[in-house]
Amino acid sequence: MPALLKKVSTITEKGQVTVPKSVRDALGLGYGGRIAFYIDENRHVSIEKEIEEEDDPVVDSFLSFLSRDMEKHPEHIQEFPQALRQRMVELTKGMQVDLDDPIIGDVTI
Repeated sequence: MPALLKKVSTITEKGQVTVPKSVRDALGLGYGGRIAFYIDENRHVSIEKEIEEEDDPVVDSFLSFLSRDMEKHPEHIQEFPQALRQRMVELTKGMQVDLDDPIIGDVTI
């Protein structure tokens, strides 16, 4: 597969590399952006923009609330209803899910 873009950088004495502007632009990287390096079995290197998980203060607060409530009131914790569990099994029968796959599109919680 031909490359869309090829740029060359030089490694400094300290092992640093300047990422060319055209590469930064293509990856959507700005100052302080992070990149991940991947090396395959053939020693081919690819880079990607590192997507950092953003903390959501509302979600963090809600999860903390749930955690405190479960510790204070363990008697309120109930088993997942069998009928709902069975319905979930029926609805997802034959589906293959990789929990490590990225979620595509917007997600609203």
